[in-house]
Amino acid sequence: MILSGKKRGFISSLLVLSFALVPIYAFGAEELNLYSARKEKLIKPLLDKFTEQTKIKVNLVTGKADALLKRLEIEGRNSPADLFITTDAGRLYRAQKAGVLQAIQSDVLDKAIPAHLREPSGFWFGLSQRARPIFYAKARVKPEELSTYEALADIKWKGNICIRSSNNIYNQSLVASMLVHNKKAAVEQWVKGLVANLAKPPKGGDRDQIKAAAAGQCDIAVANTYYFGKMIHAKKDPKQQKAAAAMAIFWPNQKGRGTHVNISGIAVTKSAKHKASAIKLMEFLVSRDSQKWYAESNHEYPVVEGVEWSDTLKSWGKFKADTLNLSTLGELNTDAVKLMDRGGWK
Repeated sequence: MILSGKKRGFISSLLVLSFALVPIYAFGAEELNLYSARKEKLIKPLLDKFTEQTKIKVNLVTGKADALLKRLEIEGRNSPADLFITTDAGRLYRAQKAGVLQAIQSDVLDKAIPAHLREPSGFWFGLSQRARPIFYAKARVKPEELSTYEALADIKWKGNICIRSSNNIYNQSLVASMLVHNKKAAVEQWVKGLVANLAKPPKGGDRDQIKAAAAGQCDIAVANTYYFGKMIHAKKDPKQQKAAAAMAIFWPNQKGRGTHVNISGIAVTKSAKHKASAIKLMEFLVSRDSQKWYAESNHEYPVVEGVEWSDTLKSWGKFKADTLNLSTLGELNTDAVKLMDRGGWK
């Protein structure tokens, strides 16, 4: 069929328009959108390395953990996010229950990450571990005086314990873990005993509790290990370094279930437009090189077994960690919060 010049021009315009509408990533320049509750300096170098190896650009949006989750909920299926990184299994569980995540399958992730550090159905996966042990003032407490989390309710510690608010997800997950191993009535009694032993109202973050103990406001603090690592290496803040030098770590419950651990974790969003590439990034982040870099940069423990610890982590010694599946922490969060409220933990 012979077309007139006007019709040929019209069809040519349509062809040009159709090519213009083809997504640019179809030609090998795909991009990923990542919402991260971890600060840029703690993840951006790895993302750049991933882009260098795969040519997949990663657009990073950072923010507070709860704010990013709320943003995912509001954006819904129209969210541009492909991946979500946040801290604490309790928050990952909230995201899962909010319906903003999707389960994925990856033999690489399943092989690299121990089962208790990932959600059983594949909704989220641990990237790094942090422990929440007991910190003690070396000048005033002997390590043989310490034993378990449960023993912190002993009257001998009255007025000597610093810990942050019950509103904090890290403490909620700690209590949830105790509910797995102890009867509810016993845990509620423990909370009441712990509250009675507090040296001050539970204000501030984990580093504030360690600094308070170093300053003599209390003898014992409960905090996440990576905060202690940050204080040790706070070269621009000698006061933090001095406070850290006055404190030491005690690993509780070593004769039983082990010390409570938690994770920073990653998940594919329900709205993800680039699922295959998102899984590629997840698999890259659990490679041995990525795990080693992350541990050294943020003083967290690798989730991949056999990856060498940094010198800082080695200096704290080896310990037995609780191996309950971390998805349980989210499932028991509501019970933990109610129990903490009844126990008077502000």
